Amino acid sequence: MTQTPDPIMNQRLDLWLLHARFGRSRGTCARIASGGHVRINRQRVTKAHAQVHVGDILTLPSPDRQTVIVIRVVACAGRRQSAPLAQLLYEIVPETV
Repeated sequence: MTQTPDPIMNQRLDLWLLHARFGRSRGTCARIASGGHVRINRQRVTKAHAQVHVGDILTLPSPDRQTVIVIRVVACAGRRQSAPLAQLLYEIVPETV
């Protein structure tokens, strides 16, 4: 009888950013995480090894560095996959006025 592996419920921030394709390399994602621009549940993060859990709210700088993106972590992945699959790891939280 084969047993399915348990889903990953938490992961290092730099790995999660890499798997969700917010950076091209782990080093780039580590610089994003340790640069002080990322928040997990409103808490500023300065360490790449900070843990991201399913359900956490992340605030990231947008690619143009003028605004921020607020996302909810939906899942964690074991490895980097295609862009359509990476987009399933998070959902964008809409702005409220």
